[in-house]
Amino acid sequence: MINESKQNECWYAVYVCSRYEKKVHQYLLEKGLSSFLPLIETVRQWSDRKKRVEEPLIRGYVFVRIDYHKEHVHVLETDGVVKFIGIGKTPSVISERDIDWLKRLAHEPDSIGETVISIPVGKKVRVLAGPFKDMEGVVRKEGREERLVVYFDSIMQGVEITIAPELLAPIEKGASAQSLDASKTGGHEVESAIRHMAHS
Repeated sequence: MINESKQNECWYAVYVCSRYEKKVHQYLLEKGLSSFLPLIETVRQWSDRKKRVEEPLIRGYVFVRIDYHKEHVHVLETDGVVKFIGIGKTPSVISERDIDWLKRLAHEPDSIGETVISIPVGKKVRVLAGPFKDMEGVVRKEGREERLVVYFDSIMQGVEITIAPELLAPIEKGASAQSLDASKTGGHEVESAIRHMAHS
């Protein structure tokens, strides 16, 4: 079912039915497709006990690496898949950089906060050190531990993380604009990276 040539394969995001993320991920793997579902371990509290469970980092989304023109039907025919994420009928391509960042976020569950669907207004910064080194985002709340939103344009979702302010450096307005221009590759491809915002 998989195309022998890998050169046309890219990462895409699919929107799935509520609480179907793990099932869809497994179904895609069983079809021989490359699927990625970032999970974070959380503690669920019941009346009589606590239990550690794995939950999707971004609910409703599963990532798949395919040759879209030849394999998208196989994905859409998968039980639980609703649609590809994109602009109109054009699916958004997810960069390898963003996939790597999602993996890094999933490996630091204690730092993860809520997900957001819009970019907050705030100071644009880059992380200087630690597990999130080189990530860029917008400071949502300042204090002893700042709330940084890492936003993925291609799926219109952001993840809030808690990080020490001394690990952050402001990004100048000019550099931010240049990075945004460099991230756009033309055509229908949406190079997600992180949306760059000027200082308010």
